[in-house]
Amino acid sequence: QVQLAESGGGEVQPGGSLRLSCATSGSIVSINAMGWYRQVPGQQRELVADIIDGGSANYAESVKGRFTISRDNAENTIYLQMNSLKPEDTAVYYCNIVGPVLLPWGQGTQVTVSS
Repeated sequence: QVQLAESGGGEVQPGGSLRLSCATSGSIVSINAMGWYRQVPGQQRELVADIIDGGSANYAESVKGRFTISRDNAENTIYLQMNSLKPEDTAVYYCNIVGPVLLPWGQGTQVTVSS
């Protein structure tokens, strides 16, 4: 059974926007802190945004002011609104729990920002 399923990626020009979605198994989002991660081939996977108790969010310095993470507990889904996209945002984006024990990674969704 699929526990994490990312979608919404695609190709966009610099300055454009995308909205990523992560559908999860029941209760995962409501119980855990959740985050969006991204990975470029040959580089370490990095956490770019997370959402915690009360909806408080944290962002990597590279995406502050441009990305917004949100969650829908009823739908067990998290989102990442990405605005003012830059070529350096190009990566495969994944969602997962933020904590000491993570779920198996999903397939991710490719985001490509180019002219």
